Amino acid sequence: MQLSAVIDVLTAFAPLPLAEEWDNVGLLIGDRSQTVEKILTCLTLTEDVAHEAVDQGVDLIVTHHPVLFRAVKRLTTDTPEGTMLLRLMRAGIAVYSPHTAFDSASGGINFQISKAIGLEEIAPLRPVPETELLESMPSKTVSTPSAGGGRFGRLPAPMSLSQLAEVVQQQLRATMTQFVGNRERQVQRVAVACGAAAEYLKDARAANCDVLVTGEARFHYCLEARTIGVSLILPGHYATERPAVEALAMFLQTEFPDCKVWASRHETDPLQWQTY
Repeated sequence: MQLSAVIDVLTAFAPLPLAEEWDNVGLLIGDRSQTVEKILTCLTLTEDVAHEAVDQGVDLIVTHHPVLFRAVKRLTTDTPEGTMLLRLMRAGIAVYSPHTAFDSASGGINFQISKAIGLEEIAPLRPVPETELLESMPSKTVSTPSAGGGRFGRLPAPMSLSQLAEVVQQQLRATMTQFVGNRERQVQRVAVACGAAAEYLKDARAANCDVLVTGEARFHYCLEARTIGVSLILPGHYATERPAVEALAMFLQTEFPDCKVWASRHETDPLQWQTY
C-alpha cells in the first residue's frame, strides 16, 4: 500500500480544512510514494512511541498531536525532538497528524465522546457549512455533514452533575475527574470539546448547555464557568482523546486489511493521580 492511499482515507475521514488556522496538520514527514505495511496511531509522538515504532518496523505513525508544531530552523541531535525525528527519518517512518481536523470531523473525537456519554440530537457548537468545506477541498466528492468545532446534545433524561461526571469517567476510562459546579445540580444539555478547550465555554452558554465536558481547563476558565453558570467536567486531556486514537487504529485496520495497524502499546498519560 502506498502512503498516498492512506492519506486519501485519512483526509476523507478528517478533512484538513476543518483544522484550526494555527494548527499544523497533514503529512509532516515522509514520501507519499513510499510503501506502508505497518501503521501505529498515538495521541502524542514521544520518545517511547518513537522507540516502539522503530523496534516494530512501523512505516507510518498517525499522531493526533503534531510534531514540528512551530517553525523549525534546524533539525539536529542538539535537541530531544531533533534526535527523535532524525531517528524516525533514518528508519524511513512517515508521520501524519490530523489533530483539530480529527476533533471537528463529523465522526471525529468530539462526536465519539458525545455518543459514548449518551447524548442525543448531537450537533457542532461551531458548525462549518458543508458547502464551504467542500469548496476548500481539492475533491468535491467528500461529504461531511455536521462537521465543526465541539459538540452539544441532550441526555435522554436529566441527571445530577455528579452522576454525569461518573458516566464520563467510566466511558473515557479516566483515573479521576474534576468538576466545577454544584454536584447535585440537574443537567441535561451537554457540550463537549476534547483536549484543552475551555474556550468553548461561551459557545456552550450560547447553546443553553448546562455543562461543558473538556479535558482540562486553566484556573481562570474555571472561575469563568462558575460565574456564568455553566458547569465543567474535566476528566483529563489524555482521557478525552486517547480512546479515539484507538478507534482510529481499528478504522484504518478495516480500511487496509493487508496492513498491520495498532494504537501505541507504550503510550501512557504523563499525569498520575494519588488520593490520601
